Amino acid sequence: MNNAYFLARFALVIVLVVESFFCFANPGLSSDTITYLNSKLFESVEILELTLSGQMQKPLHDQSEKPDYYPITLSYSQKGDSLKSFPIEIKARENFRRLIGNCTYAPLMLKFGVQSNTEASIFEGQKELILVMPCQGDEYVIREWLVYKLYNLITPLSFKARLVKVYLKEENPKKGTDPFFGNLLENEGQMAARNGGSILKRNLKPYRTQEEEFITMAVFEYMIGNTDWSVDYRQNIKLVSKGNTKLPYPVPYDFDHAGIVSAPYANPPQKLMLKSVRERRFRGYCIVDSNKFKPVISKFQELQKQIFALYVESLLVDKKYIQDTDAYLSEFFATIGDEAEWQREFSYPCDPNGTGNVVIKGLKSR
Repeated sequence: MNNAYFLARFALVIVLVVESFFCFANPGLSSDTITYLNSKLFESVEILELTLSGQMQKPLHDQSEKPDYYPITLSYSQKGDSLKSFPIEIKARENFRRLIGNCTYAPLMLKFGVQSNTEASIFEGQKELILVMPCQGDEYVIREWLVYKLYNLITPLSFKARLVKVYLKEENPKKGTDPFFGNLLENEGQMAARNGGSILKRNLKPYRTQEEEFITMAVFEYMIGNTDWSVDYRQNIKLVSKGNTKLPYPVPYDFDHAGIVSAPYANPPQKLMLKSVRERRFRGYCIVDSNKFKPVISKFQELQKQIFALYVESLLVDKKYIQDTDAYLSEFFATIGDEAEWQREFSYPCDPNGTGNVVIKGLKSR
């Protein structure tokens, strides 16, 4: 009996040690996260129809320094499912589109509380989600959504996005607006947990991030013509930590200032001295050993057909945009297909007189 007792106690200790190690190694893997990981919200490419109803003018026109949350009702429907509604809270996000005052709609933060009761819905397990609203035409929302899909092709260390059709309905009087497209973005903590890590909330120099993932991200930003980012200030970058012994991974988001999107309000940062967002500039830090770029370049070349197909096969953008994007991407693949050319482009941050390593701080911290 004594032997059985001690064996049972020993087994219990082993189980507790293993569970403790698992929790330490996966700090974000809570029961809520497990529920999220089983969610279908970002798996489907079907356009989701959302209705936001209530006193919508208050959050949409909140110009205060720190916007408040406002209660509204979210409703959604999709094929094969009944209409579902639940209370949530929303607020305008503190970023460029709200602060500059020239956009039709500000992006919104959707907050799901206990009262939302999202169980057995596609929002089960969600706590906060960003809803990207159109600034000057929802065709640019679709273009930005395609950029998220592009980066999903390249690495799982990327934000998932779901294209939605949004209906706004005022509570009093009971009237609404014409529907428009928006983007639901995966929650940052859940994106990190999906990749076995957690969000690091401190600034770092870019050379203190995981090198190959940084190069992948920086080459991607070069491909799409986006210069509105920096690791130093976490400007449109999230850092994912996978433990104390590993360097964090940079994950980009917010691509509406990219040349491939060509939004009418987008301009390159003045410090970079570029003529337009369509002009590419490789940014980051000086990487002397050009061989470090080769596996990343190979990855992009292997995905070339899929990258072009994402646009050619899309039924949501017009023929003219597909043709322009085809030409824009072809320029990129011609560059990485010429070793002397890509070495010249990607070594630009090593030029002490250039602007390749200029740090972009942005308007406000996100």
